Amino acid sequence: MSDRAVLHYFNGRGKMESIRWLLTVVEAEFDEMYLTSRDQYEKLLNDGSLMFQQVPLVEIDGMKLVQTKAILHYIAEKYNLHGKDIKERAMVNMYAEGLIDLMEMMMMLPFVADPKPKLDNIQSKAKERYLPVFEKALSGPVYLVGGKLSYADVLLLECTLMLEEKFTGILGDFPSVKSFQGRMIKIPAVSRFLQPGSKRKPQPDENYVKTVMEVFKITGPFP
Repeated sequence: MSDRAVLHYFNGRGKMESIRWLLTVVEAEFDEMYLTSRDQYEKLLNDGSLMFQQVPLVEIDGMKLVQTKAILHYIAEKYNLHGKDIKERAMVNMYAEGLIDLMEMMMMLPFVADPKPKLDNIQSKAKERYLPVFEKALSGPVYLVGGKLSYADVLLLECTLMLEEKFTGILGDFPSVKSFQGRMIKIPAVSRFLQPGSKRKPQPDENYVKTVMEVFKITGPFP
C-alpha cells in the first residue's frame, strides 16, 4: 500500500485546497486525480467511494474519506495539529470552522451571476465578524491555541491570502494577523507551496467553473 494520499477533486481550489494546504504543511506527499468529466464522477459513485455522493474524496491510510471537516480532522490528529486535549481541540475547531465559513463564501463567487454584492458582504463580514476574532487571539500568542501550530493556523493563513487577493490592504487594521501571516509564510514547506509550479491552485477561472458545472450537471449560475 502506498503511503501517499490520493486526492480526488477538480484541478482547482474549492474545498480541497485547505486539505492540500494541511498536507503540505505537515510535508505529507500526495497525488491528485482530477475530475474532468461526468463519467469520472459517476464511476466514483458507482464504486461506492462517495459516502454522500460528494467530493472532496481523499484516499489515505487504506480509507476513503469524504466530508472536508472530517478529512481535516483526521490529518490534524495524525500529525498532532489538533490541540493537546479536548478543550484545546474545541478551540481549534471553533476557529477552523469560522474560517471555513468565510472561505466557503469566497468559493461561491465564481458561480454567482453578479458577484459584486457578495463581495461587499464578504468584505464587511471579514472586517467586522471574523478578522477581529483572530486579531484578538493573536495579540500576544504566536499561534491561535496552546502556543503550538494547529490546523486552524494553517486555515487562517490560507484565508488571509484569499482575502488579500480580493481586497488589497484588508489586513491593514489587523496588524497581529498580518504579523502572523508573515511568520507562517517563512515556514519552509509553506514558502515552497507559495512558489510557482507547486500544487497550490490559482484563483478559479472560467475553465474551472465550466468543468464543475458540467460534472455536477449545474445548468446555470446561482443567484
